[in-house]
Amino acid sequence: MQKTNQAIRTLLLAGAFTTPGIAAAHSDMASFDAAIFVEQPVTVECMLDSGAAASCHEFTVRYLPEGLEIGPFCPVTLDDVGGIWEWTGENGGLYSVDAAFLHMLDDLGYRFFDDDGTVHVVDIATEQPSVDHACINVSADETVTITMRLPVDPVMAETPTALGVVGKVGVALDGVPIFSDAPSIQQTGHMPALDTCGGHIDPGGWYHWHATSTDIDTVFEAEDVAAQCGLEQDSAALFGYAFDGFPMYGSAEADGSSPVALDDCNGHVGVTALGETYHYHSSKEFPNLPACLVGVQAQDNFSTTASAGVGATQAGEGGRNEPPRPTDGGQGGAPAGLDAAAATLGITTEALMDALGDAQGGRPDLAAAAATLGITEGELSAALPAPPMQ
Repeated sequence: MQKTNQAIRTLLLAGAFTTPGIAAAHSDMASFDAAIFVEQPVTVECMLDSGAAASCHEFTVRYLPEGLEIGPFCPVTLDDVGGIWEWTGENGGLYSVDAAFLHMLDDLGYRFFDDDGTVHVVDIATEQPSVDHACINVSADETVTITMRLPVDPVMAETPTALGVVGKVGVALDGVPIFSDAPSIQQTGHMPALDTCGGHIDPGGWYHWHATSTDIDTVFEAEDVAAQCGLEQDSAALFGYAFDGFPMYGSAEADGSSPVALDDCNGHVGVTALGETYHYHSSKEFPNLPACLVGVQAQDNFSTTASAGVGATQAGEGGRNEPPRPTDGGQGGAPAGLDAAAATLGITTEALMDALGDAQGGRPDLAAAAATLGITEGELSAALPAPPMQ
């Protein structure tokens, strides 16, 4: 970060806004589409993760914004084309989920289709995969609502918070929550495919992004992927707010130039429509989201009425009469079935969690975890629970 940006960041951290024209960007509810709210947003007293008292915007949205067209996610057969997926193994990169991609995975030992070309598609809202590798296409639950909180006045943290897998990033201006990487195929054996705008449905039945959807076509062009998002694209537009309250923009500045002096979280202090303030930019590589957050989040900043998934209430409210959905395997904790996996391997659940945690680096490395546990990667992979949790 340049000296000027570092100096301003220091002022932000100290809460001293004495430089003319420089201020922390207040999270502005007027930036959002008013139609997304179940009720009018309110300002409430809240507690930050740092333990400091603060004021927060609290608002509730539906499982999916009205009029937002989502999917496709999984192709039904090899003759169809689904959404997109970032493959992190050999030949890694961003791909369209089509016959060429699925055949490549098959060559690498991950078979997602039958001999007749039918793709293994599973809705984990109602069933568990009966195959080693399935494409996950979760059905929506129209009764679910999501309640979120954003600090009114963003506060810089002493150190940035890494997001890892299925970390809470923020909320888009259309009310859709934003999360970091979904679990990899290597982690779960399955593929929770994204649509071409970078989103899919949580096990709780609500839709969310894993990308800056309003600038994802920039990624497709940079990574030579034959895909296109149906949303209006604007690489300089405000996409939403991170959960620390700082704004998130596309990969370009307002004048179309490329951002400079970006920090490790892909943000910097610069001029925006909100004033000169710290803000994040999307990248031109997938996932085009911040890798970390520089500010302090509010406690209890994300909850849903769903009976499972990220932010689910313990008992669940308003869900459908169907088998419980699997619990989240990312930020929400260990995947359901981890106790059974540990028992199969003859180790404690704590030892298994520690090995997977030590190996994560953003995505669990099964080879490293297996080495830590003194077993083969195949033994570990076979014991771990399915399906994918995001």
